[in-house]
Amino acid sequence: MKLFSLNIFILCFFVISCKSQKKEDVENINETEVILAKQPQKPVGDITIDPISHATTIVEWKEKIIYIDPTGGTKAFKDKKLPNLILITDIHGDHMNIDTLDSLNLSKAEIVVPQAVAEKLPAHYTEKIVIINNGETKEIQGVSIEAIPMYNLREEALKFHEKGRGNGYVITLGKERIYFSGDTEDIPEMRALQYIDKAFICMNLPYTMTVESAADAVLDFKPKQVYPYHYRGANGLSDVQKFKEIVSKDPNIEVVQLDWYPQNP
Repeated sequence: MKLFSLNIFILCFFVISCKSQKKEDVENINETEVILAKQPQKPVGDITIDPISHATTIVEWKEKIIYIDPTGGTKAFKDKKLPNLILITDIHGDHMNIDTLDSLNLSKAEIVVPQAVAEKLPAHYTEKIVIINNGETKEIQGVSIEAIPMYNLREEALKFHEKGRGNGYVITLGKERIYFSGDTEDIPEMRALQYIDKAFICMNLPYTMTVESAADAVLDFKPKQVYPYHYRGANGLSDVQKFKEIVSKDPNIEVVQLDWYPQNP
């Protein structure tokens, strides 16, 4: 009887010790997760995306630095690497900002623009300009750049962006194809895109398209990743969470949310 009681005691002690150790292990795991969560997120692959504001973006790939629609003046690009390429999508001030261009060190840069933008840039930029219009593809500094149409479809919005004036862009960096929509609605040319790895999609009313239209187009051409950008409209910021919920119906498309409007509450 004493031997039986001793065995019971040993068994209970063993069970309590295991539970205690398991709890300690879980706490250690949770603590590790918290520590990892505080670490900065490293760029995936060899492409880094730096959101500046609204449509303004810096793309870094190996030794190439690409500015998309630079705005915000010297302050917006303080401590940033000098650009090799500058891509401008349209003539409006949130895309073509001459004061910002004048404030930048463009000694290494070529400026890729549609004809309409080229006609509005000052003469001292002429030697740096490479004109590319809808449907054209050019290789510049080893980077393939394809000009995709961008325009409005809704009758009430046709005055904002006429077909043929501005460019969206597909940039090929190594094995990755990156699409910047510029100011557009869910046009057939967007829906026809193929093999897009990263897509930057605008969604702001009344100038471009609704969240629902943007999401529907994305579900059609199926990029691997989609970045909502250019989503500040006349009535504030668009509902990018709703956009994410719609797009997430396709588990093969990752929605990546970056901070394009750090000054907004």
